Amino acid sequence: MGSYYADFHIHSRFARATSKNLTLPLLDEFARKKGIKLLGTGDFTHPLWLAEIEHYLTPAPEKGLFILKDAAGDNPTRFILSVEISSIYRQGDRGRRIHTIIMLPTLEAATAFNDMLSTHGAKLSSDGRPITGLSAKRLAELAFSAHPQALVIPAHAWTPWFSVFGSMSGFDSLEECFEELTPKILAIETGLSSDPPMNWRLSQLDNVALISSSDAHSAAKIGREAVKFDGDLSYSAIADALRGAAPSRAGQRSASPTKLLGTIEFFPQEGKYHFDGHSAHNVRLSPAETKQNKGLCPNCGRRVTVGVLSRVEELADRPANFKPAGAPDYWSLVPLEEIIAEALGVQTGTKKVSAQYESLIQTFGDELTILLDTPIKSIEAASTPAIAEAVRRVRAGQLHIEPGYDGEYGTVHVFSDEERLAPSSSEQVTLF
Repeated sequence: MGSYYADFHIHSRFARATSKNLTLPLLDEFARKKGIKLLGTGDFTHPLWLAEIEHYLTPAPEKGLFILKDAAGDNPTRFILSVEISSIYRQGDRGRRIHTIIMLPTLEAATAFNDMLSTHGAKLSSDGRPITGLSAKRLAELAFSAHPQALVIPAHAWTPWFSVFGSMSGFDSLEECFEELTPKILAIETGLSSDPPMNWRLSQLDNVALISSSDAHSAAKIGREAVKFDGDLSYSAIADALRGAAPSRAGQRSASPTKLLGTIEFFPQEGKYHFDGHSAHNVRLSPAETKQNKGLCPNCGRRVTVGVLSRVEELADRPANFKPAGAPDYWSLVPLEEIIAEALGVQTGTKKVSAQYESLIQTFGDELTILLDTPIKSIEAASTPAIAEAVRRVRAGQLHIEPGYDGEYGTVHVFSDEERLAPSSSEQVTLF
C-alpha cells in the first residue's frame, strides 16, 4: 500500500470537554483533509457512540478495520476501534491515576470488553473516557481476555496527573505498573509534552514502540500528532509494526511487511506540562529552577506541578541527545491553520484563515503533504510568500518558543515579535 499516517487516540462528542458536532462522517472528512488514513474511533465504551459506530461503519476489506458504509471515493478513511480509559486506584501505598488506550479488532470484542467493565462497576454512559477503579494491569487483563490481539498502550505517558510515568501519581517503570504483562505492552504514547528524544533517554523504553496521537477533542485537531507506517494496512499489520518498532527488536523488522517509519510531533514545549510551574501565579520553571526553589512556588511557597521534562530527567539513565540504534524517525510540526494565521497576522478560526487553508488543501491534497513534502516554491505560488516562509521555518525548526507548564499550553511562534508587530509584516518576509 505504501506509506500512510495513523491517529489512534481521539474522542467523540460523548466525552467531556469535546466538540458537540463530532460524528463519524465528520471525522472521515477531516481525516482526509489532514492526511490521516487510519483513525481511531475513540470512546467505543460509550453505549451511544458504540451504537453510532455500528450504524455508520462496516468492516473494511482489511481485517480488523472499518470504513463508512456510504464512504465516498476509492480510498476512504479506515477506522480502528479505540478508547481511552481512566484508572483511579491505589497501589504501593500511593494513589494512582493512569490513562490507557485500548484498541480491539472486532465489535464483538469491544462489546465483551464493555460488559466486563460494567461488571466491575464502570459507568460507561457517564463519559466517553470512562473511569474505573481497576488497576492498569487489571484493565489490560480484561482487554486481552476480550481479544488476544488487543493493543494496550499507556496514554500520554508523562502527563503529571494521569499517566504511567506522571510525576503526581505514576510509576517509575512499566514493570512496576504492568508486572508480568509488561511484554504485552507493545507501545507507549509519548503525549504532547514529550517527543522521542526525551523518551530515548530511558533505556527501559527500548523494549516498546513510541507512538504519537492527537488526543483530539474536535475534528480540527485530528493529526496534530500521528504515526507514519509503511506497508500493509490491517489490524494485525499495525500490531506487527508496533512490535517491530521497539529499538531492542530492530533486527527483526525485515520480517514484517509493515514498518513504523516515525511519528508526527508537536514541539514538546507547546504541551501543557513541558516545564514545571504554578499557573495560579504565572510561575514557569525549568528543571534547574525547580531544584533551586526546592520544588516550591517562589510566590506562594506551595509545591509546583512537576512537568514532563523534570520527570524525564529524574528517570533518565542516558544523556540528552542519545538515540538508540534502530529508533524510528520523527518530524516536529505546527498545525497548518496556526501557520497561516500567524503569516496573515490574524487569529485561527477566521474566515481568512479558513479560505486559505481550504485553498491549499484543494491544491495539494492534505495538510501533512503540505507541511512535509510540498516544495516551498509551490506553496508560495499557491498562497503568499509569508505562508511559504513560515512552512520553511517550521521544517527547519526555526521557531520562537515559550514552554507550557501546569496546564497552560506553551506558545510557538514562527516569526519574531518584531516581525509580527511590524506593519504589514506578513508581506515583508523574504523567502531566502
